[in-house]
Amino acid sequence: MLRLLCLLVVSVVLSIPVHAQEAEQPVDRSATGGAQTLEDIMKRQEGLKVDDSFRSDVTGSPESAAPISGQLGTLGGASDPDLWRAYRYNSAAITTQARGPAADVLIQDGGMWWLEFRQGPLLKYGGWLLGGMVILLAVFFLIRGRIRIDGEKTGQTILRFNSVERFAHWLLAGSFILLGITGLITLAGRKLLIPAFGHEAFATLAVGSKWIHNNVSWAFMLALILVFVFWVIHNLPDRTDINWILKGGGILGGGHPPAKKFNAGQKLIFWSVILLGGSISVSGLSLLFPFELPMFAITFEKLNALGLPQLLGLGELATSLAPHEEMQYAQLWHAIVSFVLMAIIIAHIYIGSVGMEGAYGAMGKGEVELQWAREHHSIWTAEVEKKKSQAGST
Repeated sequence: MLRLLCLLVVSVVLSIPVHAQEAEQPVDRSATGGAQTLEDIMKRQEGLKVDDSFRSDVTGSPESAAPISGQLGTLGGASDPDLWRAYRYNSAAITTQARGPAADVLIQDGGMWWLEFRQGPLLKYGGWLLGGMVILLAVFFLIRGRIRIDGEKTGQTILRFNSVERFAHWLLAGSFILLGITGLITLAGRKLLIPAFGHEAFATLAVGSKWIHNNVSWAFMLALILVFVFWVIHNLPDRTDINWILKGGGILGGGHPPAKKFNAGQKLIFWSVILLGGSISVSGLSLLFPFELPMFAITFEKLNALGLPQLLGLGELATSLAPHEEMQYAQLWHAIVSFVLMAIIIAHIYIGSVGMEGAYGAMGKGEVELQWAREHHSIWTAEVEKKKSQAGST
């Protein structure tokens, strides 16, 4: 899974348009009457930066226009290409009733790399990640089987999570599942669902998915805060985690290592949810409020200051981004991190349901078999039993 995550991140980084800082040699465009050359076209197809000032600086200028007798000449500097270039470079006099930072941007031609990545590598590698996790868990189940309670069941139960904790967990789980499903519909719908169900059915589904995704996101963020407040104290690393990791949590046999209320594996899940879920939330807020909460221009500026893009041979990243570009980067980051968290949650669901006997009761009813607690969380169980004993003796 780590390799797939690295592949996803590297794919995005390599897809980011880079602004080279080295001075470019002027291009001789006399043979094309001042228009773009084959070299310009080839560089643009390769995703390289093209100095298009020869186009943006002469929009609608009769003095700068090529003579009518020349190749690709203009008539008085007012040809259709000039008009469209004026729209593209925001030099045309545009009047609109809409108000906002992007209201007068009629043509935004920097999104093709985003569209191609979104429909290609993002779906491809994201699908591999989720499918690979399901296959991996299926193979693990066939080899290891369900993790059973080793000792004799006592018939007694111990309170694992109270009702408020379970509410926060299920609010987080339910909202994340809805967000995952609606997000996948939005991301892959045009490519996968329209051919299967048609445009009209998908249109209805897409509108509903967008509404659910935008509104359920608030429940997810609220639940994320609640879960953090309730459990962060129990998920701080300690010495027992090292022993748990060295013994593989006892999943492969050899007994279960001692653990407190949360073992090292559960702590990894917790921090994955908090950190990745937090990142998803921030990028989601940036998508909901792109003009108020842009996040990538300042991020690229900090990365440039650290020298990380230069170290990877990418040159300096662009630090002046239009609202559309901010949304493109935010959407990709939002989707990539979501794919990673979905893969982790699939593993979490497996362990908490069919993968381990007695585990579901912790969040189902809040209570677990005493023997299960003694095997998987012996330190925590001993503390709870000691408190009960002391309370009973007073």
